[in-house]
Amino acid sequence: MEQRLGLFSATAIVVGSMIGSGIFIVPAEISRGVGSPALLIGAWLVTAVMTMIGALSYGELAAMMPRAGGQYVYLREALGPMWGFLFGWTLFLVIQTGTIAAVAVAFGKFLGVFFPSISSTHWLLHLGHVPALKIGPVVLGNMELGVNTANLTGVAIVLLLTAVNILGVKLGALVQNVFTTAKTAALLGLVIAGFLFGRNPAAMAANFGRNFWQNASWHSLHAIHSGLGGSVVLVGMLSILAVVQTGSLFSADAWNNVTYTAGEIRNPRRNLPVSLVLGTSIVLGIYILANFVYLLALPLHGDPHGATAFARGIQYASEDRVATVVLQQIFHSSGAYLMAAAILISTFGCANGLIMAGARVYYAMSRDGLFFASAAKLHPKFKTPVAALLVQAAWTCLLCFSGSYSQLLDYIICAELIFYILTIASLFVLRARRPEAERPYRAIGYPVLPAVYILMAAWICVVLLRYKPEYTWPGIFIVLLGVPVFLLWSRRQPGASA
Repeated sequence: MEQRLGLFSATAIVVGSMIGSGIFIVPAEISRGVGSPALLIGAWLVTAVMTMIGALSYGELAAMMPRAGGQYVYLREALGPMWGFLFGWTLFLVIQTGTIAAVAVAFGKFLGVFFPSISSTHWLLHLGHVPALKIGPVVLGNMELGVNTANLTGVAIVLLLTAVNILGVKLGALVQNVFTTAKTAALLGLVIAGFLFGRNPAAMAANFGRNFWQNASWHSLHAIHSGLGGSVVLVGMLSILAVVQTGSLFSADAWNNVTYTAGEIRNPRRNLPVSLVLGTSIVLGIYILANFVYLLALPLHGDPHGATAFARGIQYASEDRVATVVLQQIFHSSGAYLMAAAILISTFGCANGLIMAGARVYYAMSRDGLFFASAAKLHPKFKTPVAALLVQAAWTCLLCFSGSYSQLLDYIICAELIFYILTIASLFVLRARRPEAERPYRAIGYPVLPAVYILMAAWICVVLLRYKPEYTWPGIFIVLLGVPVFLLWSRRQPGASA
């Protein structure tokens, strides 16, 4: 592979992959869970702390092993080929492709604001409805199959950006740089406009002062359903913060994607750690400021049947589109169009970064004999993993048409956290096994900060396993399903299990 990406491009991959549409809608769901302005901000602060520690820790691994595949390589080198394969298997089956599908279809839905004929209800070929099937705490199905104009637009975006990335990493990076700059400017514009023109005295009185700390003491209890349709239980502050992390962590995810492209980054031993820390700092800072803007413009608490946006509050903003409501209060009827344009830019850049990065993992797996052999081949002219990009696009398009991507993404946050835990644990393993290895950058705060991350992530997993089994066991099952696949593939490629 050719090293064509500089520090700006590497940072753009971090920022562009992180910012999708989550920050514009997830705060409504978190608000319904925590019922407190302080805990809304607290949830994003927990995400910020964990993501920053993760970036600082991954920086050492990235500088030590600057190879295509990133996290897959770290797990393979520290824990063995099977763990690397299980990560890559889950990434291909759900994490990367499911996220690309969700982001691409979201692009189609918001394009419908400008072109009403593009809609998830405008069917070109409706194959029918798959009814809900409950297996223990898990509900499968309950989705529509077929081709509508929204998912067809999503597929078109996937194919377009796949073609762009086949034509060279430099072209893919150019698209990423342009759209990341535009989306960061748009999100900053939302923050600045909100602070300058979006402040509502009634909302500020409801959310700040003594009300800011409402339901945020150690003694406060929060009601949640234990499992899908289960009984209502009361949990403490640490537990409710762990439960709502499914939203905030997912909104800040994909920061590690830049490590997948390590083989194409100039001076990776410096630029990889710097881009990780710089990119995550920018995004998380803007995310926290955006949530303060929401609190300045709308009351946290609301009535789901409220007649006005103010009456519905952040908790029950129409279709959870909190940012759209804020812009509508500032710019009136044009606010919805401004927000839709910002999300179109955001999702386009996000999809490009995910498509670019994900294929590099399958390329690295193929070189180890753990993926389709053709995925290890580079385009003779453009030096891009063309087969890996095409296989990724094919599976992503299938997910777009099936409508299953949203359910799959619900299932993988716990599995993702487990892989993050294992990767950061790899720091300890490699420090012990390879003390003499060259480490141009050493993780700041080692061993305390990496240990703190592991404890925090483990606590979230335990809480989710206890109270949200419908979001945890399916993801773990998908990971474990990769074990027999690995064993079968290893038998075909004996060197893969070495």
